Amino acid sequence: MGGLESVVVGLALGLHSKGVGVTVVAIVESSPDRNPVIRTLRAGGVPVHPILIPHRAYLRERREVRRLLELGQPDIVHTHGYRADLLDAGIARRMGIPTVTTIHGSSRMSWRTKLYEAIQFRLLRRFQAVVAVSRPLIRDLRRAGLAPDRIRLVANAWHGLSRPLPRVAARNALGLPLDAFVVGWVGRLIRVKGCDVFLDALGRMRHLSVHASIIGSGSERERLDALAARYGIADRVHFHGCREDAASLFRAFDVWVLSSRSEGTPMVLFEAMAAGVPIVATRVGGVDDAVSEAEACLVPPEDPAALAGCLADIHSGRQSTEQRVTAAMARLREQHGTEQWIERHLELYRGLLNGDQTKTSSTQTC
Repeated sequence: MGGLESVVVGLALGLHSKGVGVTVVAIVESSPDRNPVIRTLRAGGVPVHPILIPHRAYLRERREVRRLLELGQPDIVHTHGYRADLLDAGIARRMGIPTVTTIHGSSRMSWRTKLYEAIQFRLLRRFQAVVAVSRPLIRDLRRAGLAPDRIRLVANAWHGLSRPLPRVAARNALGLPLDAFVVGWVGRLIRVKGCDVFLDALGRMRHLSVHASIIGSGSERERLDALAARYGIADRVHFHGCREDAASLFRAFDVWVLSSRSEGTPMVLFEAMAAGVPIVATRVGGVDDAVSEAEACLVPPEDPAALAGCLADIHSGRQSTEQRVTAAMARLREQHGTEQWIERHLELYRGLLNGDQTKTSSTQTC
């Protein structure tokens, strides 16, 4: 489950627990029964309407979205991701339904994705409200010409749905040696996530007995295989592919790395904090809003030398991690819980409905 999907799940379940009538419309291209988002929401009692759409069957998607909106008559539609913003939000607006979108950050996956995201930003002024998950995203929205009174800062929160496995069980699940020093990395294998920077850093540490555990899939996989071979570390780099249980496996790592070039507020960072794993992260996006030097070793983006230096210090014991781990777990509990996060969204919805709280009983999420 990716960061955006994790936010949708946490928000829908949180609103549902407050007695708000929530329905999630999920656009999927394969069997809904195998989709972890749909399974988790249904297990929590949230109604889900999966729309099974073949690749690029956009007209069929729009017809089905319109049908569901006419059937459900929601008071607000809250979308997530550029696809729903471009294809589906306009249907709700033409029906007179207020629309909200959450901007999670840019994936920068390809020229086509960049084009879609650029169009998305031009359309944002049509939404009644736009939620940004980090302060840098607010600056991006203002540069795009969005009126400040339309923007709401609501940083992501940790819903705590996953429970970390013990170290040995997590290592066995990933097939990792029990006695090795393992550096973990979790995310999509796309350029913006910076796994190539991570491998570059490990290449500078090849004289040390360090293994890398990489959970995720994506378009960069072949290139990353080649880089691992070039750096002479291919025998110690373990690619595990996409794992539905990734959030439960963080205790397999002696230290976890976020090497992204850009982020919103990464949910995967909260997963590492919850697991009590030492963290090394690049100072991008909302990372500084989630952790400080008191909770993590923070390095500049695209700086493999700095990343390698921090990892080497942790490996050698020169940099103690116990206090940072304790501080990170405390900060997660105290500042990134869901109670205030859900209330911020409820305040937003109520404001859009002119203070008529009786109408907050129905929210549609796409």
